[in-house]
Amino acid sequence: MIAKRFCHVPLFLAILLAFPAVSFGGQVVTPDIRDQARKLVREEKALKTEAAQKTLAVLYFRNLSGNEDLNPLRKGLPLMLITDLSQVEGLQVVERVMLQALLEELGLGASGIVEPGTAPRVGRLLGAGRLVGGDIGGVESKLRLQSETTDVPTEAPMGVSTADGPLDELFRLEKTLLFDIIKILKIEIGPEVESKLRKPCSTNRKALMSLFEGVDAGDRKDYQGAASLYEKALKEDPGICIAGEALRELHDLGLIAAKKRSADLLRSLRNDTSLTNQLTPKEEMRDVKAPLPGTSTDTNIQLNFPAAPKDR
Repeated sequence: MIAKRFCHVPLFLAILLAFPAVSFGGQVVTPDIRDQARKLVREEKALKTEAAQKTLAVLYFRNLSGNEDLNPLRKGLPLMLITDLSQVEGLQVVERVMLQALLEELGLGASGIVEPGTAPRVGRLLGAGRLVGGDIGGVESKLRLQSETTDVPTEAPMGVSTADGPLDELFRLEKTLLFDIIKILKIEIGPEVESKLRKPCSTNRKALMSLFEGVDAGDRKDYQGAASLYEKALKEDPGICIAGEALRELHDLGLIAAKKRSADLLRSLRNDTSLTNQLTPKEEMRDVKAPLPGTSTDTNIQLNFPAAPKDR
C-alpha cells in the first residue's frame, strides 16, 4: 500500500516511508536503519531532493540554558512531539531512530545537535517537507521552550512557538508547542484526535527525565543502562508512555540479559494502557512570549543553529 501511494516520490523517500511512524516505532537504532541512513548520505548527490509536504521531521532541541541538567530534554522534547504528532492523520512523521541514525552518519551522533546550515540538508535527506527545530532556555527550574517550523524546499519560515513554565510542568509546555505546531501546519484535527493528543506522556518529572536518559543511553549502545533507566521511569510512573515498549524491545532484540526484576515488570505491564488524564484547554499553557535572544519572530524567522554547548 505504501509503495503504491508514494510511487512518485524518490527512492530514498520511499525507503523512509517503509518505516511508518506510529506512537511507538522503537527506540533502538538497528543495523538495518543504520544501513538506510548510510545509503541516504552515500547517494545524496545522485538522488533527487524532492520532499513530501506532509512529511515532518523533528530535530533534537538545543540546550541554550547553560544548565547541563536539562540536556536530557534535547532528545526528550522531540521524542514527545514525535509521539504526539504521529497520531495526526495525514501527517507522516520521521521516526526518531531514523533521525538518530542519520545524525550519526553525518558525525553528529554524540550530541545530535545540528550545526549552522546543516538543518535544511538533514530535512532533505529525510525527505521531509517540513522541519521542526527548537531551543531550551530559562533559569533555574523555570523553562523557556521555543520551536521553529520551517518549509524545507524553500527554507522559508512558517512560524515560531514558545512556552514558559516550571520544569515540573514540562508535560504542559510540550502540549503548548504541539498544538501551536499543528496550527502552524494548518492541520485541522477532530475532537477525538484532540482528546488523544491532550493525554500527557507522564505528569511525573522524574519519570520523564529517566525515560529521556534511557533513550540517550540506548543511542550510545549502553543497553543495560537504558533498561535500568526505563525501569526507573516505570517505577516512578507505571503509565508513562514509551518506556514499557522500549524495555520490551531491548529484551526482544536480545540486547540485555534477562533478569527476574525486569521480566516481572514486563509481565505486569502487558495489559497496561497509557495515561488517561488529559489537559483541558484551561490547563494548557499557551503563553506566547518574545523569542529567545538571537532568534526571530514568526514573521521574520530564520533557522540558524549556533555552535552547541558541550555535552556533559
